Amino acid sequence: MKTEAAPSHGPGASLSALTTRAEGLLASIPQALPLLALRFALAIPFFKSGLTKWDGFLTLSPGARFLFEQEFKFHVFGSEIPYPFPLAMATAAGIGELILPILLILGLATRFAALGLLVMTAIIQLTIPDGWANFHLPWAAMALALVVFGGGRIAIDPLVMPGRN
Repeated sequence: MKTEAAPSHGPGASLSALTTRAEGLLASIPQALPLLALRFALAIPFFKSGLTKWDGFLTLSPGARFLFEQEFKFHVFGSEIPYPFPLAMATAAGIGELILPILLILGLATRFAALGLLVMTAIIQLTIPDGWANFHLPWAAMALALVVFGGGRIAIDPLVMPGRN
């Protein structure tokens, strides 16, 4: 099989050189910047949701109580299963939705915070199956990227655990 080399002159060469240069510039963006952006993008919707679950210090809002006791159900194999221990689950969700995003923003225990939000996303997906394309899939992708790559250099993690990001 014979492959053709890129032309060394003319419009093809200019486009190839420009593409190579642009790709080099994009590749030079520090990995820490997109990881920081991912941490914020994932943290914000969960933190905002967590704020709605409280009506004072460790007092669940009436809305959260109603949703977890009456509305939310697991959709599994065509069945709707009520949440077990709905108030305990509402409390855990409310605490997780506040603490895990704060850890993400700080870049502290980033992989574990992202893993916690990934698990929460799976539970949310089972509760609201129609949200997969608009919300759950992007959240899961962001969380998974942070689980795999960590929080980056712009985080507390490298200070606490040198040699890791």
